[in-house]
Amino acid sequence: MSDPLKIFEKIDQDLLKLVTDTRKFALDEGALPKKFKLLIVMALDAAHGADQGVKSLAREVMQAGATKQEIAEALRVVLYVCGAGSVYTSAHGLKELF
Repeated sequence: MSDPLKIFEKIDQDLLKLVTDTRKFALDEGALPKKFKLLIVMALDAAHGADQGVKSLAREVMQAGATKQEIAEALRVVLYVCGAGSVYTSAHGLKELF
């Protein structure tokens, strides 16, 4: 999958740096392990209807050590808080991975 922010290398490098630095600030290891933080971000993407974000983050969170079961449980929380639409978004994002 190509980087959706790559266009900003050409049109606004300052914005790209800000987004990249903010991502690093939010997701680097800290009191919460990176894996947990990525599960949270994946869940938020599911809640916001971003199936490609779910797909990309599921790949990344598995590289950080998450299991399919951990991904599924994070999505159960999204269902509880945000409803069935988030489950459909998640299914669309995960169908090629599992």
